[in-house]
Amino acid sequence: MFGIPMRQMSGQRYKRTNFDDDDTISNGGTPPAVDFHPGIVFKGGLTLWQRKTTLEKALIILLILLAISLIVIAAILAVRESQLQDLRKGTDYCMTPECVTVASSIITTMDRSADPCKDFFQYACGGWIKSHPIPSGHSRWGTFSVLWQENQLVMKNVIEKVSVKTRSNAERKAQDYFVSCMDKNKTVEALGAQPLLDILRGLGGWGISNKSGTWQQNAWNLQTAVEKVHMIDVSPLFNMWVGGNDRNSSSNILLVDQSGLGLPERDYYLNKSITEDKVLSGYLEYMTTLGMLLGAEDRNATRDDMIKVIEFETKIAEITIPAKDRRDEEKNYHKMRIVDMQKQFPFLNWLQYFNSMMSVVNITLKSSEEVVVYAPKFLKNLKAILSNAKSSDDGKNTLNNYLMWSVVKSLAPYLSKPFREAKKTFTQVMTGVTGNEEMWRYCITDTDVVLGFALGSMFVKEAFHGASKAEKMIDEVKMAFKKNLPNLHWMDDETRRAAIDKANAVVDMIGFPEYILNVTRLDKQYQRLQINKSEYFMNNFRNLRFALVKNLEKLRKPPKKNAWGMTPPTVNAYYTPTKNEIVFPAGILQAPFYDQNFPKSLNFGAMGVVMGHELTHGFDDQGREYDKFGNLRPWWNNQSIEKFKQRTQCMIKQYSQYKLNGEAVRGEQTLGENIADNGGLKSAYYAYEDWVSKKGEEVALPAVGLSHRQLFFMGFAQVWCSSSTKEADHLQIVSDPHSPAKYRVIGTLSNSKEFAREYKCPVGSPMNPKEKCVVW
Repeated sequence: MFGIPMRQMSGQRYKRTNFDDDDTISNGGTPPAVDFHPGIVFKGGLTLWQRKTTLEKALIILLILLAISLIVIAAILAVRESQLQDLRKGTDYCMTPECVTVASSIITTMDRSADPCKDFFQYACGGWIKSHPIPSGHSRWGTFSVLWQENQLVMKNVIEKVSVKTRSNAERKAQDYFVSCMDKNKTVEALGAQPLLDILRGLGGWGISNKSGTWQQNAWNLQTAVEKVHMIDVSPLFNMWVGGNDRNSSSNILLVDQSGLGLPERDYYLNKSITEDKVLSGYLEYMTTLGMLLGAEDRNATRDDMIKVIEFETKIAEITIPAKDRRDEEKNYHKMRIVDMQKQFPFLNWLQYFNSMMSVVNITLKSSEEVVVYAPKFLKNLKAILSNAKSSDDGKNTLNNYLMWSVVKSLAPYLSKPFREAKKTFTQVMTGVTGNEEMWRYCITDTDVVLGFALGSMFVKEAFHGASKAEKMIDEVKMAFKKNLPNLHWMDDETRRAAIDKANAVVDMIGFPEYILNVTRLDKQYQRLQINKSEYFMNNFRNLRFALVKNLEKLRKPPKKNAWGMTPPTVNAYYTPTKNEIVFPAGILQAPFYDQNFPKSLNFGAMGVVMGHELTHGFDDQGREYDKFGNLRPWWNNQSIEKFKQRTQCMIKQYSQYKLNGEAVRGEQTLGENIADNGGLKSAYYAYEDWVSKKGEEVALPAVGLSHRQLFFMGFAQVWCSSSTKEADHLQIVSDPHSPAKYRVIGTLSNSKEFAREYKCPVGSPMNPKEKCVVW
């Protein structure tokens, strides 16, 4: 039935009015003049029924029962025929294979026992969560994960095709890398720790292990040690790279930022006991185990040395600026010359450091070269920490151990099974993951990381068949975003016009970069990367240097337009503020996010919201600071900025009230993504409304019992169906700019008056609070 009333959707069920079979009509006790009711009395004292023989009575009862049965059967057949006629006409339900399939998926994913006005995440995803336990080798499992597994299978099938007709050298390198990772000849096991020991020896040795060479404390120099480690694209103490200049998007510039922690986030170190805290003690065990595997002779002595490394990392954590305090791009941007860096942060010879790094691309710098430093306060505080450490032999020993540990941690996963098992044990402590992922899946993902555009070329040719309809959807979402701007009374007219200009200037990149289908251009991209089927460790080590050179050689060149930062099979999307680009890889342009044969309500609710999300990033608390050309500059009226910030405070407060396993979501840290979720939902919904106004209402999905406007919100929610371990939840809260999946659904929908209207949620209910936070 089309358009079931919302009482059913709020957890209540229709009650049919059932009439008893023996209901009678009373007329005051006077029977009708003529009737065949068996209770009528004739003259003489006997009823007609009493005069019948037993056989006659049985035959009469049988005839009555047969008549009733025939009436019931006829009624059923009539109803069924009517329904079949409706289905044949296609007037009531969409009965295409795609509609039937997606309807079934929606129903099995839902939990209809939940009240959508109390907890829409449970209502939309309860069935999925119940039937999808987290698989072995994963700490988190959701719709994204399932789609990625499907993409992995496509990539496995194409990469394992042994054919001399492979079209490009790059694709053959991807095949060879995959073979080296699978290591069916056990080459990795035979080499053991030796490849990493050779690297450590070349870096001057690791005092923990004599097998790594003899570390000479008297000859050790921080400057040289930092340069050597950074030259293999490992970044302890700080991070340096070449990227777009925020204030001049037509040029690249040297960039420096805080770095140096072995754990994902500073919170893992602060106010913790190394021996009592679960994560730190697990980290210590991992460090000690790797030290022993690399040739250390005394476990207790190795453990003591690693404790000092953790204590050093804790000092770095204490000066690391929290993510929530780094959201203002204007405040982060500090351009200075190398000579100015030398005055402010003299713990290194910066000109020597930069020239050492740039020597790999034959570029020589002068002290007047400009650098953007994102964390000058961090570097100033780092100077004091390093000065103190260098003042004693024990401090120098710890510094060397810290630098070498950063290398060991980065490269150990490419060694033999004992190293991988040690990593697995520590990963279980960090994320709660148990068991192992299938090796081929690990290796496909690894190949995507190293040679993703070569592998992506094969993936696209196998599985992607164009995106013209997706391109049209982006245009529709953009139009809805722009149409909504005049309704934002907090924004002044000048800023509104500039916002429309920026939205018009957004560049859409969909599917994959065209060059990957050009053999010559694809081969050129990976020409300098050497891959050998039997050298898994060295393939990765060479890739680090390859990536470093590719990055540093951009310094004297303008930023490449339409350069992709995600590979084609990736199930994700992104926005680049310095280029004002939104990017949607082929990997996500598939069901359940997008299928051109699905109802448009679901496409707009899933993929349309993703598109609106990325578009809104250009106007979140960070993206709004960049103009339509990607330049960081003030282009908003001050009054509009102040009103914008007032609205974002509402959202910070809202999301900070949500808790996962008793731990509060960080509203400031997740602000940008929350703004994008809310703005994306709104733009996509009104884009769908516009589509309906032009194309007409869609026919209903069978058996689901939801209108298409309700299905829009269901499509949005169900792409976030997921489960995760408590450890993974904690890791997300402390380090991820995104809110947990549950609150991406609940937080966003509870701010939507359109959602509340379509699901008839009472004002004041959890999914329809009186006060709503609205930015865009």
